[in-house]
Amino acid sequence: MSKIVVVGANHAGTACVNKILATYGDKNEVVVFDQNSNISFLGCGMALWIGKQISGPEGLFYASKESLEEAGAKVYMNSPVESVDYDKKEVHVLLDGKTKHVESYDKLIFATGSTPILPPIKGAEIVPGNREFKATLENLQFVKLYQNSEEVINKLNANPDIKRVAVVGAGYIGVELAEAFERLGKEVTLVDIVDTCLAGYYDTEFSNLMKKNLEDHGIKLAFGQKVEAIEGNEKVERLITDKETFDVDMVVLAVGFRPNTALGDGKIELFRNGAFLVNKKQETSIKDVYAIGDCATVYDNAVGDTNYIALASNAVRTGLVAALNAGGDGDVVESAGVQGSNGICIYDLKMVSTGLTLEKAKRFGYNAAVTEYTDLQKPEFIEHDNHEVKIKIVYDKDSRVILGAQIASKEDISMGIHLFSLAIQEKVTIEKLALTDIFFLPHFNKPYNYITMAALSAKE
Repeated sequence: MSKIVVVGANHAGTACVNKILATYGDKNEVVVFDQNSNISFLGCGMALWIGKQISGPEGLFYASKESLEEAGAKVYMNSPVESVDYDKKEVHVLLDGKTKHVESYDKLIFATGSTPILPPIKGAEIVPGNREFKATLENLQFVKLYQNSEEVINKLNANPDIKRVAVVGAGYIGVELAEAFERLGKEVTLVDIVDTCLAGYYDTEFSNLMKKNLEDHGIKLAFGQKVEAIEGNEKVERLITDKETFDVDMVVLAVGFRPNTALGDGKIELFRNGAFLVNKKQETSIKDVYAIGDCATVYDNAVGDTNYIALASNAVRTGLVAALNAGGDGDVVESAGVQGSNGICIYDLKMVSTGLTLEKAKRFGYNAAVTEYTDLQKPEFIEHDNHEVKIKIVYDKDSRVILGAQIASKEDISMGIHLFSLAIQEKVTIEKLALTDIFFLPHFNKPYNYITMAALSAKE
């Protein structure tokens, strides 16, 4: 029997462990180490919890130590891995944070995730050695773990004087948190060094829709501003940028994450951003060592090369691939690659995207063009619950292959992005998309729906 050690048990690790045990449980002993006290927390739902759109956090967990052990794994929580001896195939662990332990392995799978980025901001420091990213200044908050969200909620409940909140970082998490705090009646300022929000996923005209949506709901946007300092006498009192000073009672840092790959110890080949560099089998540069989830690279079908795209959906898929390769009898399963499909819903505005924006496509060297279309979701005679939909398709003028898509509406148009995800994966051309069989029924769409019309409108 082979022993597989999995380091980290959140989305990627949980998916991996469950798949190994379900498929090859009779052939493998699975040992799991995680430095946290809980697993499977859906960080994408924490803004819903903070903003009281859900009644509590219980539904944000889909697995537990008990469920993994019931499936057959041996699980150690609150037990950080301190180092790995790759020659001896040993993992050195601090069980319960205090007892030194050495675990041998035949196969090792890193699912160590990512850690919050703390930019060089005067006054912003992390308590040394604190795994929960606790800041030294009171009411300076990070948001990643369940404990981080719980701390924010407890402080808001205990301190009604926290009325002004600044969120630093206007990516998905920052925008969602800005909405959550505004729903609580707080005076919210959203700060970002670039002059827009959601810049990694949408071109300007789509990010402008979200900017207007946030402003229409009373959120102050401080875009194009660099945070230089956070000041206060023990507690947060001011946030200072290169352009303005904001009096605030709480600052939430959501500027992004970096892959957690310290256990590579310089022995495992890394990607340019520090992630473990893996092949399509999730193998690292060291034999019998795999990496999955936010600590590892993925194969990006839109660029035709290795990339780093940290999404829970990608984490789960990489976990499944590693499970089949590490747990099996030499059968090789390769990832089909990813497109980085994603979505967001803020108030009643829903936006989804996949693949490359026009800006990214040009940056990657494509001779890129776009086709756009705006129309009602359903025929005009449908007088209620019929909203405008805006779509943009990015494609390569030379090969005609679709590279990306963005859709926005008050309608739930989320399922449409899956069509484009598959189109990118299978290298569908813009002309073929125009002739794709898309059904029609007035309850759902128009005979010539916005997808078909956008494809037919491609001129270059």
